[in-house]
Amino acid sequence: MPGTRRIVVSSTTNPPSLASSQTQSSGDGLAHVVFITAAAAMGGFLFGYDSSVINGATGAIQSKYGIGSAELAQVVAIALIGCAIGAATAGRVADRIGRIRVMQIAAVLFTVSAVGSALSFAVWDLALWRILGGFGIGMASVIGPAYIAEVAPPAYRGRLASFQQAAIVIGIALSQLVNWGILNAAGGKDRGHLLGLEAWQVMLGVMVIPAVIYGLLSFVIPESPRFLISAGRIDRAKAVIAEVEPSVPDLDARVAEIQAGMNSEQKSTFKDLFGARFGFKPIVWVGIGLAVFQQLVGINVAFYYSNTLWQSVGIDPSSSFLYSFTTSIVNIVGTVVAMIMVDRIGRRALILIGSCGMTVALAFEAWAFAAKAGTTLPHAQGLVALVAAHVFVFFFAMSWGVVVWVMLGEMFPNRLRAAALGVGAAANWIANWAITASFPSLADWNLTTTYVIYTVFAALSIPFVLKFVKETKGTRLEDNTD
Repeated sequence: MPGTRRIVVSSTTNPPSLASSQTQSSGDGLAHVVFITAAAAMGGFLFGYDSSVINGATGAIQSKYGIGSAELAQVVAIALIGCAIGAATAGRVADRIGRIRVMQIAAVLFTVSAVGSALSFAVWDLALWRILGGFGIGMASVIGPAYIAEVAPPAYRGRLASFQQAAIVIGIALSQLVNWGILNAAGGKDRGHLLGLEAWQVMLGVMVIPAVIYGLLSFVIPESPRFLISAGRIDRAKAVIAEVEPSVPDLDARVAEIQAGMNSEQKSTFKDLFGARFGFKPIVWVGIGLAVFQQLVGINVAFYYSNTLWQSVGIDPSSSFLYSFTTSIVNIVGTVVAMIMVDRIGRRALILIGSCGMTVALAFEAWAFAAKAGTTLPHAQGLVALVAAHVFVFFFAMSWGVVVWVMLGEMFPNRLRAAALGVGAAANWIANWAITASFPSLADWNLTTTYVIYTVFAALSIPFVLKFVKETKGTRLEDNTD
């Protein structure tokens, strides 16, 4: 790392040369901060990869350990308990030991979880390793965006912050591609043997590779200037600022600006969220509603159970893995669309478009599954189900998948934001767990009715948004009220 330096603007007899030097320095600084951001976003990649990799192993786990749908659901969903704990504790731990140390802890948890899951000898053993991995997911889901926001130059913060979401959807897609490749290498059988293990074990174990990369990258990126200043390491903070914002004319002034911002921050508490009526204040209930509706449409069924779902209606394992991958690609495309459109047509309009599209797509899926005869679908209904599933994921990704988190960061007053975001995130994890834990049993009972339920929730999100959700595009955070 370069040593401490101070950049000052002074008179010179050669202005063109100075301008050229500043331009080059600014370009080098941006390239460096892009690398730092991408390294931090590896946590998002692992978040997506670990969340979705279990999709390829569900059928084999059920067969291996002889468990029913309810037990399988708990094995899949139990990681979300770890996620909630990790997300709840990451911020405070990071304020004590630093953002980089939390990344390294998350990398270790990911690595240990991958090895333990691959070598599990009983269903309770696998569940234990998944809780541990979930803890890493929760930590990464919080620390990545926080770190990126603190190191990114203000002019590029919005675009660099999108790296985290992009990394998540890429992680989901790559996990499906890797699972498909492993399945084919094992002869098309998820319990086929490969590298001395069953294929599903290799799927879970492969996560060691990106986890180790994430850990190694954490040793070559700098600590957040904000944390360094809070820890009294001012000289080191100046050095990092000089790395990521080389155009800053006065490092002392920049440090003073960060200190002033930290001193002026209001520490929101849980009790601030309560109003005179209805428990929480209305704006908090709206945030909870957005967070919960995002999950109640059943989006994570597409990423946790799609292989099992397609195989249950007669699609062979290799094709079901391929369809899971193509769904993940659609997820990436939809996310890019959201990133492009969110500041153009507005948040509220985008999620309304998404709600309408999801409602129609889910209704077609429910209709198609109604034709299921035993373990097969007629060709026409099977084609409709596949197309509708991809359309559903696209409309979710281009709306609720991205926009909800944008709105949750913008809609609350400054004095409530931190606490309200915590409540919203907790509500989101709980709803995620409820859908994940209930799907296998619901699908065994009646797959069509299950998708009717998701359709109803997607439809109900439309009047909810129309009545309660206000547009936040172009508004100042300081203008938000209770």
